[in-house]
Amino acid sequence: MFGNNRTELRQMFYRSWQKHQQQQIMEPLEMVIARIIELHPEYHALLENEKALEQDYTPEMGQTNPFLHMAMHISIQEQLSTQRPSGINQLHQAILKKTGDAHDAEHQMMECLGKVMWEAQSQNRALDENAYLDCLKQINN
Repeated sequence: MFGNNRTELRQMFYRSWQKHQQQQIMEPLEMVIARIIELHPEYHALLENEKALEQDYTPEMGQTNPFLHMAMHISIQEQLSTQRPSGINQLHQAILKKTGDAHDAEHQMMECLGKVMWEAQSQNRALDENAYLDCLKQINN
């Protein structure tokens, strides 16, 4: 989405939120980001303080990385819009039917996405789409 530059990624979230609040014209990606931020009021204060963008978030500190969380929402929405991996839309619809809420469905999908991302990173290999889809199938079982 933005490469590997943490600062650029976080600045994009910050700028998108500022533009949204000031009712400025936004690019399509900025609109997606603003919608995701709207769904996460717990991150609003963070995105109103540019200095907070440098904070580290580690599991050891018991913190969820809000930028990773929101970026995963974007990833799932992009997967759905591009229908990649194949079968993702059908699985999403099944999860949506089970949860009854699109945001909750994405959160459940994020558990699987996070798992396969961690496995790929820890084993220094590409993300296993089949493992991801299999995990999503298990949500409905």
